[in-house]
Amino acid sequence: MARFKVGVQLRPQHTDITALREAWQRADELGVDSIFTWDHFYPLNGDPEGTHFEGSSLLAAMAVTTTRARFGMLVYCNSYRNPELLADMARTVDLLSGGRYVLGVGAGWFERDYTEYGYEFGTAPERLRALGEALPRIKERLGKLKPADPDLPILIGGGGEKVTLRLVAQYADLWNTFGPVENFRHKNQVLNEWCAKLGRDPKAVERTVMIGDDEIDNYQAYLDAGADHIILGGNHPFELDNVRRLLAHAQD
Repeated sequence: MARFKVGVQLRPQHTDITALREAWQRADELGVDSIFTWDHFYPLNGDPEGTHFEGSSLLAAMAVTTTRARFGMLVYCNSYRNPELLADMARTVDLLSGGRYVLGVGAGWFERDYTEYGYEFGTAPERLRALGEALPRIKERLGKLKPADPDLPILIGGGGEKVTLRLVAQYADLWNTFGPVENFRHKNQVLNEWCAKLGRDPKAVERTVMIGDDEIDNYQAYLDAGADHIILGGNHPFELDNVRRLLAHAQD
């Protein structure tokens, strides 16, 4: 049995569709526990006018061209889609995959996506308030859709201590944030405190963390800080050598 779960986020920037499809199929064959992409409309680094692909369309393709890994968005921007629509999209892709989908959602932050696609950027508190309003609507819609899994897992991304982590304690089955390890340890403890305040078993929330390739050999520190699931980022040309290294550590 693996000591921890291993995931990869395949970033749909500066690449092509064939390379992306081959990368998620190879990751699935390697035995990763999870495969993610992201919900942006433009590259986050490198040439800002470089090639880029829309993430939810990729997830539908991923659903039918992988066989074992859980998969999803890390994470959907709540602002871009009506909550009921997002729930319906999620259950459809989940059915396509045979029940392997994880619905990842967050408040959103990349201003260029908003302004160039005609969304109101607003303020961070406004976006967090909208996320808090959307989460119960998503769960309610999942309970109404037929067929659907009303317990389809929800992942919330972010580390805001006053609002985001409270929402995680209320609604999430998984939570994702970032390193370094000191940051993860602190945020994890805050989440535990929110779980205690709200009467939620902290073990009910799977703790995922995205780390840098240079931190792979420091994986034990993340496990000691409370991580259950460690995720690496993957950019074109998607060699996946670092994913293999982390998988080897998980099997030690």
